[in-house]
Amino acid sequence: MNPQITTFILVSRLVSISLSFVILLQSFGISLYDISQIDEFIEHAQFHSEQYEDNVFVFISKHYGELKAIHNKEHQEEKEDHEQLPFQQQSHFSSLTALVLNSQKEDFKSVEIPEYKSHNFFYQAPSSSLHSRGILQPPRHS
Repeated sequence: MNPQITTFILVSRLVSISLSFVILLQSFGISLYDISQIDEFIEHAQFHSEQYEDNVFVFISKHYGELKAIHNKEHQEEKEDHEQLPFQQQSHFSSLTALVLNSQKEDFKSVEIPEYKSHNFFYQAPSSSLHSRGILQPPRHS
């Protein structure tokens, strides 16, 4: 195979995989800024491990979960560090899903039978001259 074609195929696959990865990250609400802040996440997690002896699950709960409000209230001195952590930005877009159920219950009072309607189409035999001359006829066995 031609080396230029092989290079082109390799580059096109690499570009399509990269774009797919970017679309996947965006669908989860992860931006490139968040990815660039992963080092801050690791440093702050190590700080919590040394200072408060927190494991990873407690650290995530304190910064992203149910302990976040309490932790922010008790540790105001870490506010600048908390702002540098990834996944802290609020998205400009939000999705709202509403499911509305019909609250009115109607019992079947009677079964409605649809009216018979005549249709506006019918079959018409072909009328071209080719059919009448026998040119467009199915093959015959001899």
